[in-house]
Amino acid sequence: MRFSVFISVLRSLGPVVIGISLGFTLSLLSVSWTEEACPLEGKEGEDVASGQDGLLKGARKPSSISTGNDVESEEDFEPRIVPYKQVQPSAPKKVFRAKYISTELGIRERLFVGVLTSKNTINTLGVAVNRTISHHLDIVVFFTGSRNRKVPHGMFVVSHGDERLIWNMFQTIRYVLDHYVNEYDWFYFVQDDAYTEADRIRELVEHLSVDRELYMGSPEEFIGGDMEGKYCYGGFGYLLSRSLLLRLQSFLENCRNDILSSRPDEWLGRCIIDYTSTNCVSEYEGLEYHHYELGKNSDPNKEQNEKFKRALTVHPVSDPEQMYRLHRYFSEIELQKTYNEIAKLQAEIKNVSILAFEGNRSAQWPVGVNPPFEPKSRFEVLKWEYFTEEEIYSCIDGAPKCELRGIDKLDVAEVIDTAIEELNKKYMPTLHLKKQQLINGYRRFDPTRGMEYTLDLQLEVVNQKGHSRSITKRVHLVRPLSLIEIIPMPYVTEATRVHIIIPLTAEDRSYVNHFLEVFASNAFETSENAILTFLFIYDPEEAQHVNHNDIFIDVKNQINVYERKYPTVKIPWISVKTEIPSQIKFMDIISKKHPVDTLFFLAHVNTNINAEFLNRCRMNSINNWQVFFPIHFQEYNPDVSYHNQLPPATVDLVKDAGHFDRRSFDEACFYNSDYMATRSRMVADVQENEDILESLDIYDIFVKYSGLHVFRAVEPALHQQYRYQSCNPKLSEDIYHRCIQSNMEGLGSRSQLAMLLFEQEQGNST
Repeated sequence: MRFSVFISVLRSLGPVVIGISLGFTLSLLSVSWTEEACPLEGKEGEDVASGQDGLLKGARKPSSISTGNDVESEEDFEPRIVPYKQVQPSAPKKVFRAKYISTELGIRERLFVGVLTSKNTINTLGVAVNRTISHHLDIVVFFTGSRNRKVPHGMFVVSHGDERLIWNMFQTIRYVLDHYVNEYDWFYFVQDDAYTEADRIRELVEHLSVDRELYMGSPEEFIGGDMEGKYCYGGFGYLLSRSLLLRLQSFLENCRNDILSSRPDEWLGRCIIDYTSTNCVSEYEGLEYHHYELGKNSDPNKEQNEKFKRALTVHPVSDPEQMYRLHRYFSEIELQKTYNEIAKLQAEIKNVSILAFEGNRSAQWPVGVNPPFEPKSRFEVLKWEYFTEEEIYSCIDGAPKCELRGIDKLDVAEVIDTAIEELNKKYMPTLHLKKQQLINGYRRFDPTRGMEYTLDLQLEVVNQKGHSRSITKRVHLVRPLSLIEIIPMPYVTEATRVHIIIPLTAEDRSYVNHFLEVFASNAFETSENAILTFLFIYDPEEAQHVNHNDIFIDVKNQINVYERKYPTVKIPWISVKTEIPSQIKFMDIISKKHPVDTLFFLAHVNTNINAEFLNRCRMNSINNWQVFFPIHFQEYNPDVSYHNQLPPATVDLVKDAGHFDRRSFDEACFYNSDYMATRSRMVADVQENEDILESLDIYDIFVKYSGLHVFRAVEPALHQQYRYQSCNPKLSEDIYHRCIQSNMEGLGSRSQLAMLLFEQEQGNST
């Protein structure tokens, strides 16, 4: 009985016992036997040493016997706290970021053009080449032995200082290798007595493989015929690939010393053949280098040769007039080719649109032009302007009607002529239409497609039998937006320090307090990277009493107050004496006192200057490239704009509060080096007429004497308080007239002035 009970208990507990035993066994088998250090206090050095010998360190294997060599006693063991040390991050490696995506990705421009000219022809044929191809290509560089003192405007000229032809060719190739070989894929060299059809040469290189060692042009036999191979005749120009130039680079000095020749194109050809085994070819991969030799006194309009019409280059060109005639001839060919392509594309779009769900209705008009803008709310509805041939009913100043003149009149006349021309194309020879008058005209600017026109024309229709009648025809026209071109600009930053020049006369003293208060909050308190300089202008009588009766003493005291309030700020000032306050005379003095890389901002004392505008001044003024003349927002006379009302503390940018003063050219941002270079070009004219310094302002000299871009744009961040300017009649008539017009337009808007006149007449009548 007892045995049976024991068996029953064993059956119930047996699986549990077996499971525990099995689990214990498996746990022992899964123990990691790695030997890791566990240094103990007092034995660190020994443990480290034994670890180096491959012996056990502090940890023991399970079931091993503890010996006295391991630790003195488990009771003597004391835990040691290891302090936490924060990991010091290493200095991050500065990563170079390119200024342009093309630089970072290693993308090169396609075509470099070098024109070989001379001292005698650079001002004639060289200028003609520049005017006919430079606006079609990315870069055109003129290479010459020596040049005249005066370089033609708008030309990049590299002078080698020697008239030897072979030496000039060697220096030209070396200059290109040093400066441009890593930026361009193809290099085209041509003489200045050859006409180049720029679009065709650009199209040719677009279809050529960039990794080929190619020497392409008009192949010619070497003089004497002793040498194998052919060189490219320089008169018709030639193309060199980047790969070929890189391979030639290490042998260029050998070519200069070893090869003797009287012709630069033959010398270059021998060098390329000797060291690269590359001959000149006129055809490659199905593409042909077309050229044409022009006869003496040849007229392009009378040339009927098909080879002439396909030519990439034409040589020789005897004079600039012939160059311009060639350019006109080939431009007309390319223009007609473009018109034919447009007509072909329009026909294809119409044919494809038939298969659309809505049929031909799915094709927008005009074919190929974006569909009209669709407003999403009533505030986005585009406004139509109504006009006739003499008047327009949408005026800038808010008047209901004004005379149609200037560019608007030319626009309307061109649109009407185009409408009549297109109608005659459609109906001739059955009908001939003549304009009698424009009944109604409407136009609006659509930002997605261009300027749209709707014209109601009264026409005289004459049929083939000579019978005529008058009809009214409505036509729709679109002047589409042309191809938008991105103009590459030099890289600029917003870190440049701006030197602000404020000229002050005796009449301007009352505005200084407000100016300093606004400028301190916008610049001094924010540590703006700008320096403020006052220019005190004394007339001869005021200058005599400056020691005991200085008219600017209060202004100087205000400057001292602000310098004490802001210890890090210094406000320099300069005193000048003159009868006629000319901008050029002031800048001559200021320019000499500043480094050539100084960025100036010339402003009025009643101008509110903030950081937003200063950044725009930095970005829009580019050294040796562009000067910036902002158009400030001029506040109206508060007695007119806020008649019988309290003027607000801050004036908003709205049409009833002021206007952008297009008559003012006083504010300017430019670099000192640009001013000095422009001023030096005036020396000859100043010697002939010293009064020119008083008849011109800064804007005039940059327009007339500099080759810089003169950028003029409205500037919403530049506000100017209202003030009545005292116009100096001693200045030029143009400057004086602009000053008078600015004063008149700055009083108030036409509607505000009309309301004042209306109230005055009402008061007089009562």
